[in-house]
Amino acid sequence: MVVDRPAIARMVGWTKKDDPMLSQKAKYALRALLVLAEADDDRPVLIGEIAERHNLPKKFLEQILLDLKHHGLVQSRRGRSGGYNLLKPAAEISFGQVIRIIDGPLAPLPCLSVMAYRRCEDCLDEESCAIRRVFALTHQVNATVLDRTTLADALKGRPQRPAVPQQEVA
Repeated sequence: MVVDRPAIARMVGWTKKDDPMLSQKAKYALRALLVLAEADDDRPVLIGEIAERHNLPKKFLEQILLDLKHHGLVQSRRGRSGGYNLLKPAAEISFGQVIRIIDGPLAPLPCLSVMAYRRCEDCLDEESCAIRRVFALTHQVNATVLDRTTLADALKGRPQRPAVPQQEVA
């Protein structure tokens, strides 16, 4: 089955900012943070090293690292021995935290967002909305995995798996 994402986006009124897919910017941010998490704590990593290692655009990476710096995840040092380091241990930085900083809310529907809640314009009753109930479950599972999985977990190959509620089989 072929999914026409632009057509679906138009039908449900998504804007580019509302697109539920992970942005390239968020992927770059996660890649950069994983490089910093792997690095020696004493030695800052140059932007050029990160960019070269993952074939990332250096100017775009500078903007991303600046965002992460403003949110207290990385620090920079100037000068000959300069570069970037994590400001917190890798075990304290979750994927969910990074994605929210870069892309905004994780929720696939505005009525499920904690950060940017708004009622869906076409919804008559949130409590009885079948669409909301299904997406609430998937959002809960996604958010749990992203919020519980840290950079350290990802480097060890251990994303955190939530307990998925079993559906009743009739």
